Amino acid sequence: MSIKSIAFIYLVLVGLAYVWALRKNPEKAKKSLKTGAGALRSLAPLLVAIFALVGLFQEFLPPEMIESILGQGNQLVSLILGGLLGAVSLGPPLASYPIAGSLLASGAWPPAVAAFILSWISVGVVTMPFEAKVFSWRFALLRNGLTFVGALFSGLLLGGLL
Repeated sequence: MSIKSIAFIYLVLVGLAYVWALRKNPEKAKKSLKTGAGALRSLAPLLVAIFALVGLFQEFLPPEMIESILGQGNQLVSLILGGLLGAVSLGPPLASYPIAGSLLASGAWPPAVAAFILSWISVGVVTMPFEAKVFSWRFALLRNGLTFVGALFSGLLLGGLL
């Protein structure tokens, strides 16, 4: 089943849910539509930027380069680099998925891509100073170190399933 088919099914289900909600409580349904529209307005610039970045990756980074850096040739290096790229990335987890798809399409090794996504979500190199200020440097370093190692191991497990 293609992504377009899945998206269409999802839109139909959401549409049916709104038809039900409008019948059940029109006021709440209208309020939820406004909330959803507001979320879309706030996310739209980010989504456009993400897909523009994916376009840049696909056009300016040859698949051979991505495959040589994150490919299956040197699995340990690819896994660690995938995790490090995710760890230093900043933005909502939503941003990692199109980029990861582009990496996979360009020949990146699936465990490295899984580690990229997992470390993007769980490791906060960029936000570590704030975390350290709130919880302590010991806590921040330990949490980020353990989650990075966990992302690498989980990447291996998930990548093996892909």
